Amino acid sequence: MSYPSARVPEDVTRLVAERLNAGDAAGVAALYEERAVLAYPLDRPVTGRAAIQAVYQHMVGAGVQFGIESPLTSVLFEDLALTSTLAADGVGVRVQVLRRQVDGSWLRIIDRPEVPVSK
Repeated sequence: MSYPSARVPEDVTRLVAERLNAGDAAGVAALYEERAVLAYPLDRPVTGRAAIQAVYQHMVGAGVQFGIESPLTSVLFEDLALTSTLAADGVGVRVQVLRRQVDGSWLRIIDRPEVPVSK
């Protein structure tokens, strides 16, 4: 299946949320490079699009829904971008690293979603 690409780094987080909320784990995984790293859960990072898709498929099966969060201005360095959003719950900032692709689109290469901190 062909998916619309992220033309600017700030598009990626919104597209992840939209695709997850639609139950499309493959569509979410398509927003990551083939050898990307997803550190979720924090102590068991996975590498590769297939493994990332499996994590998101588990989230879809569990009924996880992501809120759409407003992006902060990305920090750019050559073909890399550090993207971030303010957490919808007002607790912290989420960050990811993206790389510009040959076609000008952006894909995640490193991601560590928010993990609740136990007190």
